Order: sequence, then structure tokens, then C-alpha cells
Amino acid sequence: MQQLIRRQFYTGERPLFKGENLKISDTIFTDGESPLKESRNIELINSMFKWKYPLWYSKHITARDCVFFEMARAGIWYTDDVSLEKCAYEAPKGFRRCHGVKIKDVSFPSASETLWSCDGVVLENVEAKGDYFAMNSENMEVSNLTLYGNYSFDGVKNVTVRNSRLLSKDAFWNSENVTVYDSFISGEYLGWNAKNLTLINCTIESLQGMCYIDNLVMRGCNLINTTLAFEYSTVDAEIDSPIDSVINPSGGTIRAESIGELIIEKDKIDPSKTKIICKETPECKCKCKCCGE
Repeated sequence: MQQLIRRQFYTGERPLFKGENLKISDTIFTDGESPLKESRNIELINSMFKWKYPLWYSKHITARDCVFFEMARAGIWYTDDVSLEKCAYEAPKGFRRCHGVKIKDVSFPSASETLWSCDGVVLENVEAKGDYFAMNSENMEVSNLTLYGNYSFDGVKNVTVRNSRLLSKDAFWNSENVTVYDSFISGEYLGWNAKNLTLINCTIESLQGMCYIDNLVMRGCNLINTTLAFEYSTVDAEIDSPIDSVINPSGGTIRAESIGELIIEKDKIDPSKTKIICKETPECKCKCKCCGE
């Protein structure tokens, strides 16, 4: 049975340390670290956290209509089975090494270093601003995410992204098994060093995007101002637009309306390993001294 805590004001360190089976409503936690450390089976409603480390080493946490202020930094770490809905989360470095995370209708205006090394994450209708979002997390389902921040999803594994907008330099670096559907991505150096990156029905704007990738698959994508693409990548790409420039793909097939500049350096790659099919013949800008062209 839950114990109801309502309209309380807590200060000092660990006021509800190891709390269990609590329903906490209209309550403020301030001026004291770790108010709910090692807690279990906690339901939070319309409550506020104004100081550091509110939920560490906790389990089975739900929070609705709550506010995590800027000083509630490093707020939810080492916590399992945690759900946030309709919350405002102002603090940086939220969520680290957590398992079973569900976040819906939440804004993160200062999301730097948020969602690091988490496993089993569901994001729905989330807006976040900050660098290094979701680094090294695994098994993520993301829908309707709007992200403003560089170096996002670095090192992630087994991630699906749908209907999202990512304004993010260096997104998906070092990632593995990522599929992005029906999304907009703008940022330099997209996807470097990734394995098994799939982009379906996406609009992409990227300088030197999609390079150094092992098994890049693209279907129905629109590339806007995307230059020096696919360097040293193995590619299976069907692009529904022109590509401004392509440089030194390692192998595979590239289909596009046209390629404005095709750079093939035969001293660096074997051109016979890549098949390029365009509705319009690309202009070859081959830089290899032995090319003969």
C-alpha cells in the first residue's frame, strides 16, 4: 500500500532516503542532495526538484507533471524502470547508466551529457537542446524527437528513430545498428565510423556526411547541400534527388538523379567496387594521376 506525501517542503540531505511505496504530490525538494536515493516504488506527481542527485540507485519510479530545475543536475543515475511524462527537465547530465527508461512529452532545454550509457530507452515527443545527447546508450526507440545539439548518439547500438528532427553535427558517430525513418537531419560529418546505418525517407543536409561507414543503406532520401559524401563507405543508396558531390566510396551501389561532382582517386580506392547509376551522367573530377583522363 502506498503512503501519501502531499504538499511538503524538504531540505537537507537524503530526506526520504530508501523510501518505499510512496505517492508524492505537490512537494518541493530543495537545498539538499540525494532526496530519494535508493528509493523503491515511488510515484511523483506535480512535484519539484531544486537540488542535486534526486534519484540515484532507485527502482520503479514514475514522475508526471514534475519539474527538475537547473540545479537538479546529474539527477537520475543508476536507476531502473523509470518513467517521466509531461515533465520539464532543465538540469544537465540527466539519466546515466539507467535501465528501462520511458520519457514522453518532456522538454530538456539543457540536455548536455543526458542519457549516457542507458539500456532500454523509449523517447516519445521529446525536445532537447545540448551536446553529447544519448552517448553509448543501447536498445532505443525514438519517435518525434527534436534535438538541437552536436555529437548526438555517439556510440549507440540498436537504435530506431522515427519522425524526428536532428540539428546535430557528428550525429551517430561510432554507432551500430541504427535505423532512421522519415526524419530531417542537418549537421556536418554525419555517421562517421558507424556500422549498419540505415536511413529511410530522410532529408539530409551534411558536409562530408556518411563517410567511413561499414554498410550504409539509404532508401528514398533527399540530399540537400550534401557534399563530399560516402568517402571510404560501403554503400547501398537509392537517392531521390541530386547529390552535390561524392568522394571515394569504398564499394557498393549509388543511385541518384545526378551527381554534381564525382571524385574518384584511384590511388586510394578501387573504382570497380562501386557502381554509380544516375539519370544524368555525372561529371568526373578524377584526381588520380594514373587515370589518364
